[in-house]
Amino acid sequence: MSSENPSLKSSVYLDDMEELEKLFKRFDANGDRKISSTELGNVPNALGPETSPEEIKWMMGSIDTDGDGFINLQEFADFHRGGKNGDASTGGMKELKDAFNRYDRDKNGLISVTKLHMALNNLGEKCSLHDCSKMISSVDADGDGKVNFEEFKKMMTNGRASAH
Repeated sequence: MSSENPSLKSSVYLDDMEELEKLFKRFDANGDRKISSTELGNVPNALGPETSPEEIKWMMGSIDTDGDGFINLQEFADFHRGGKNGDASTGGMKELKDAFNRYDRDKNGLISVTKLHMALNNLGEKCSLHDCSKMISSVDADGDGKVNFEEFKKMMTNGRASAH
C-alpha cells in the first residue's frame, strides 16, 4: 500500500482480505469488530467532504444487511468485494440493489423525499423532511427531486460506480 491515506474513494475494488481488514480497522475505532454510525462518520474524508449525519445513517442502513445497527467485517467485505460471492465485477451490485429496494417500497424505481423520510423513521432515525430533502438533492443528478438507482449507486460507491 502506498503512503497515501487510504479511503473508500481510492479503493475501487478491494480483493485482498488483508487490505479490507486494514480499512475496516480504520473505521472500527474502539476495536470491537463492528462499525457504528459514529465510527463510520469519524473517519475524515472517507465518505467525502461534508457528509451529513443523515447521509451516514442512510449508508449504515444500506450496508448493515442484518439490521443490527452495526457493520461487521463480513458486511463490510461483502459490500466492497461485490457480495457474498466475492464477485468484484458486480461491485456490490446485489447489496446496493437490496439497499435501494428497502427505500423504494412501492417499486417504482425512485426514492422520494417522503419514502426516505418514512424509511429512516421506520429504522428509528429522527430525520426531518427538510433533512431528507437535502439528502436527496445532494445526489439528485437529473434534478427530478428523487433518487433513481444510478444516483443511489453513485452516492453509495462514492463516485466510483460506472455510468451503467
